[in-house]
Amino acid sequence: MSCQHARILIHGYIDGELDLVRSLELERHLRGCRDCAQAHAAQLALHAAISGGSLAYAAPTQLRQRVHASLRQAGRASAAPRMPSWRWVSLAAALLIVAIVAGALAYTFRAPSADERVAQEVLDSHVRSLMANHLTDVASTDQHTVKPWFDGKLDFSPAVVDLKGQGFPLIGGRLDYIDSRPVAALVYQRRLHVINLFIWPSAAPAAAPRDMIQQGYQLLYWRQGAMTYWAVSDVSADDLHAFVQLYQQQAALPAAE
Repeated sequence: MSCQHARILIHGYIDGELDLVRSLELERHLRGCRDCAQAHAAQLALHAAISGGSLAYAAPTQLRQRVHASLRQAGRASAAPRMPSWRWVSLAAALLIVAIVAGALAYTFRAPSADERVAQEVLDSHVRSLMANHLTDVASTDQHTVKPWFDGKLDFSPAVVDLKGQGFPLIGGRLDYIDSRPVAALVYQRRLHVINLFIWPSAAPAAAPRDMIQQGYQLLYWRQGAMTYWAVSDVSADDLHAFVQLYQQQAALPAAE
């Protein structure tokens, strides 16, 4: 295990999120690497400090007294028979600010849309496949080896094409789980970058490719032929668009079926 890989896994190890095999590998590395062991100790100390600290803030006595005095003064002013016009303006401005802040908070804490939720699952699966050394279940550059491997494992047959001649060689495939169902993950390569293409059936109408950027990764998704497709990678947007266009063209050919 490299130090770079170990530093990534330390956070999950402290939070108890690693499986037994990965935890044992990390523990062996920490016993033999002083730098990573120190990084682990520092993260443990930080975790303990955050967990044991209190976010409560006790206001000083003078501050509480000033607040109470201001409230009493405001109460006496509200009981007056007539409020000067400038006070009405101030009150209207305060209400406007409250409305703006409430609207901003409502937007910030809104529930994610279905596409945003699936995008996060797709991105998590992509990153997990790179971190957990589980990029492929079937490692092959031959589409006629990868495609039959999915038979009997899924209730659909994904279109598997090789784009080696166009600069996107197929390197294998695997099973994954997204949007509450098993999906096919086809794995392609662009120079030193990995592209995961997730495929599963969809009852929604066809839709042209749409892109988004999430946590620095490029994502492209579309629906075609009763299937949903999500491509994700850290390649450039132009490269990912080129890959999707080439895949759509080759997958539409009878020989790809």
